[in-house]
Amino acid sequence: MATFVLIHGGGGTAWQWHLLDAELRERGHDVVAVDLPTEDPDAGLGDYAGSVVQAIGERAGLVVVAHSWGGFVGPLVCDRVKADLLVLLAGMVPVHGEPPANWWENTGFGMKDIDDAVDLFMHDVPPGLAAEASRRGRTHAEKALAEPWPLERWPDVPTRFLLCRDDRWFPADFMRAMARERLGVEADEIDGSHSVMLSRPRELADRLESYL
Repeated sequence: MATFVLIHGGGGTAWQWHLLDAELRERGHDVVAVDLPTEDPDAGLGDYAGSVVQAIGERAGLVVVAHSWGGFVGPLVCDRVKADLLVLLAGMVPVHGEPPANWWENTGFGMKDIDDAVDLFMHDVPPGLAAEASRRGRTHAEKALAEPWPLERWPDVPTRFLLCRDDRWFPADFMRAMARERLGVEADEIDGSHSVMLSRPRELADRLESYL
């Protein structure tokens, strides 16, 4: 059985994984999910990765799953621990020296107005669950957004890229192209919104298990 290390995205929390956590534990796996120190003005990218590494402890058989902005953190974790697999779930793929704040322009994505966060990120999540996720949202301090991404090369770990076909934030065509250009891989695909861990936890668990 595996240990799934679940890394949330910008403004997120470990809570967003709770349905997937339950699915994976029912199947006999271990799960590690922590709140990244996004609200700490003194925390940099290394601190984010350190919080995950500390939570992992002595566990082995690691599958690191990094969602969205967590794509900046997942590879840093894999550079510090022995992981069997890294999965970027609708993940932002960084390159050496790139501050996260510059990713949007560098990839040609630009920025969108977030007039309705539920419609953009959670349109297929049950309304009560989407409301709770919105209530739990957190701010993101500047330091980790402005720091250059430190790794000179991608960590030596097998990597899968899993996009969400119905994602209104990161459209599928954009993500397919980014996976090819920045990782040199063809993206895998799953139905669902950007918050697929809340809308389709069983299907996501099935897909993650299929990677083992």
